[in-house]
Amino acid sequence: MGLNTSFFFRILAKCDVIRTFAVEIDCFKDMKKQKITDRVYYVGVNDRTTTRFEGLWPLPKGVSYNSYVVKGSRHIAIVEGVEASFVSRQIESIKAVCDGKSPDFLIVNHMEPDHSGAIRMLMLEFPQMVIVGNAKTLEMLEGYYGINDHVLSVADGDTLSLGDCTLKFSLTPMVHWPETMMTHLIEDAVLFSGDAFGCFGALNGGIIDSEMLTDGFFPEMTRYYSNIVGKYGKPVQKALEKYADTKIDFICSTHGPVWHDRVADVVEAYDRMSRYEAKEGVTIVYGSMYGHTEVLAEKMARALTLKGVKDIRMHNFSYSDISDVLRDVFDVKGLVIATPTYNGALFPKVEAFLQAVASRGLEKRVVARLGESTWAGVGTRKIDEYLAKMKLTVVSDAIEVKQNRMADIDETLDAIAADLVAAM
Repeated sequence: MGLNTSFFFRILAKCDVIRTFAVEIDCFKDMKKQKITDRVYYVGVNDRTTTRFEGLWPLPKGVSYNSYVVKGSRHIAIVEGVEASFVSRQIESIKAVCDGKSPDFLIVNHMEPDHSGAIRMLMLEFPQMVIVGNAKTLEMLEGYYGINDHVLSVADGDTLSLGDCTLKFSLTPMVHWPETMMTHLIEDAVLFSGDAFGCFGALNGGIIDSEMLTDGFFPEMTRYYSNIVGKYGKPVQKALEKYADTKIDFICSTHGPVWHDRVADVVEAYDRMSRYEAKEGVTIVYGSMYGHTEVLAEKMARALTLKGVKDIRMHNFSYSDISDVLRDVFDVKGLVIATPTYNGALFPKVEAFLQAVASRGLEKRVVARLGESTWAGVGTRKIDEYLAKMKLTVVSDAIEVKQNRMADIDETLDAIAADLVAAM
């Protein structure tokens, strides 16, 4: 019987495909072993499909949900879950890192569903694993997912040995939920900080800040802080005080890069924002139906420029997302609010902005007010009603312009600009 060469070559081709597939699997496993220290590995995921975080805040550059594995000589711990729809990727990474061993603990620093959503599926995959959290965490764990066994409650200052390394837990309530805590891997000087020190933006290959250009993440950190954490300045200060004398070489937050080279910059940014301190500069926000209030805002910008202000950020509320506006208001000290009168009240998006600022307890800003109307102008009076309840410095008398009568207002705007700059 002769040799069936076509069959023979088909078999060889299939073997080659199998070998290629095996190599790709091995490469995938190696890719998933993203080491931070000799004990700590990254097992997080990127989300480039969700368009709005919390259903509110735009994600033009995506977001990461960070998770970590800590490998001790006796025990293995996972720190944080991920958003539920990405849990299969997290599990693949965990298995690649653990080399056939099952993790013993799941540390839950924060119960918000973009992290805790994976817990049920993680427990199905690793049923012997014990969930570690504080009393409030475990209460939420049962409320969200009906889980009340295989749990270990920890208090402030408690420790958990993994063999040759130790995890220490510190409660940091209201940064930015009541159950939040941070976990310190003492031997490696790694702080698993939960949402603190996090930022928007997916990770494009690099995990640790030393592997990437990080300047673009800092505006996204300010946006993240102002949008989500901004109300909780005092709790953030208390958390910073807890770690003031602690050696920290790596900050592993739940969103954004792992901070190593720029730990000091990140801590300084959070310290500044949580004390409501700001850089020199002015944010001008306005609503405009037919362009007249916009002209007023433009004139104000020019007056400030002539007074030496170089960092001016303008936002038309018909186009700018409030997420970006809050970022800039938290970042620079001066604020100009311009509004037309609308139905005997404020332009609706200006009012929404004032409500957002008030709810965040913003302090230490210097504010000027501009109004425009066709008949009964009440815009600046309504602005002042909000400002009266805030800890902000209001400068000058407000200006109210009727229709398009702007020929003689330059001198008034110049005086307002001078007062604003002097107060900054």
